[in-house]
Amino acid sequence: MRTLSRPAAFWSVAVLLVLVLAASGVPSPLYRVYAEEFGFGTGTLTLVFAVYAFALLLALLTVGALSDHVGRRPVLAVALLVEAAAMGMFVLADGVGWLLAARVVQGLATGAMTGAFGAALLDLQRPAKPLGPLINSASPGFGLSAGALGASIAVQLLASPGAWVFGVLAGVFVVAAVLTWVALPESSPRAPGALASLRPSVHVPRTSRRAFLVVLPCLAATWALGGLYASLGPSLVAGVFGVQNHVAGGLLILALNGTGIIGSLATRGLPPATGMVTGALVFVVGVGGTIAALAAGSLPLFYVAAVVSGFGFGSAFLGAMATVTAGVDPAQRAGLLSAVFTVSYLAFSLPAIAAGLAAGPLGLTTTAEVYGAVVVALALTAVAGLVRDRRPVPVTAD
Repeated sequence: MRTLSRPAAFWSVAVLLVLVLAASGVPSPLYRVYAEEFGFGTGTLTLVFAVYAFALLLALLTVGALSDHVGRRPVLAVALLVEAAAMGMFVLADGVGWLLAARVVQGLATGAMTGAFGAALLDLQRPAKPLGPLINSASPGFGLSAGALGASIAVQLLASPGAWVFGVLAGVFVVAAVLTWVALPESSPRAPGALASLRPSVHVPRTSRRAFLVVLPCLAATWALGGLYASLGPSLVAGVFGVQNHVAGGLLILALNGTGIIGSLATRGLPPATGMVTGALVFVVGVGGTIAALAAGSLPLFYVAAVVSGFGFGSAFLGAMATVTAGVDPAQRAGLLSAVFTVSYLAFSLPAIAAGLAAGPLGLTTTAEVYGAVVVALALTAVAGLVRDRRPVPVTAD
C-alpha cells in the first residue's frame, strides 16, 4: 500500500487526534449511568475520572518523547491498539474495578499518543501555512465535546449505550492502527537515546523555558475549568438545576469545549501574547458568569457562561501553544508538547478530584462556586504575568 502524501498525512493525523480525544470524552456522560448502575457517589465518580488523567500523565512522563527517537509511526500504531483494548474493557465493565482498569489503559494509550500526534502535526504542516499549533489547541475541545455529545445522545436513545459506543470505537481504533502502520509516512528520523527517554521526566528545551514559564498560569487556569466540567458538569446540570436529560449534560461540555474552536479560529491572526491575554480576560468573564448562574439558579445563564468561558479557553490555549512551540528544534517537539500537556492534565485532574471530594460535605453548588472563584484568581494572575512579561524572549543555545 502506498504511503499518504504529506497533506493527506497531515489531515489524517489531525482526524485521528480528534478521534482519540473524542474517545476520552465519551465516558463523561456515562458516569451518571455507571453511578446509578454500580451504586457509587461523586467521590468514586471523580476517582474514575482521575485515574485516567494520572495514567495519561504517567505515559507523558515516560513515553511522551519516545517518538522523537523511534519515529512517530510505531508509537502511534501501538498506542492505537492499546486504545482499542481499553474500549473493549469498557464493553466488559460490570463494576467499578473494570471502569478503573479501562480508564487506566485508556489514559496510558492517550498519553503515549498525545506528544507523538502533536509533533507529527508540526512535522507535516506546510511551512507557508503552519496549522499545527491551531489544530493542537483546537482538537482537545472539539474532540472532547464531540465524544461527550455523541455519548449523551446514545444514552438517551440506546438501551445499552456503553456497549454500542465502545464496541464501535474498538473496531475503529484497530483499523486506524493498521492504516497508521502501513500508510502513514514517517515524519521523524530515528535518533539515539530511546531508552534514556523512558526515564520519567519533563523536558523543556532551554530555548523554550522562559516561554513555558510565561504560559504556565494560563494553562493551569483554563484546563482546571475543563476538568470540572468533564468530571462534574453533567452532575451539576442534574443536581443543581434539576435537569435529568443526559443530552443536557453533554451539551454543557459542548458549550465549553466546542466554543474553544471558535475562540481559536477568531483570534488566530493575533500575536500569540495578545491572544493569550485576550483569551484569559474573556475566560474570566465567562467563569464569573458561571458563578453568578450557580448563585441565581439560572440554567440559561449557566450555558451562556460556558460558551463565553470556552471562547476564552480556545483563544488563550492557542496563544500559549504558538508561544511555547515557536522555533523549537524538530527533534525536541514531542518532548516539549508532552511537558505542556503534563502541566495541562495536572491542572485538569487534581483540582477536579478535590472538587469531587468536597462536593459531599459542601454540596455541588458551593463547591463549584468556590472552584470558579479560585480559577478566576488564577486566570487574573496569568493575565498580570503575561502583561508584565511582554519583553522579547531571549534565545540561548541548548
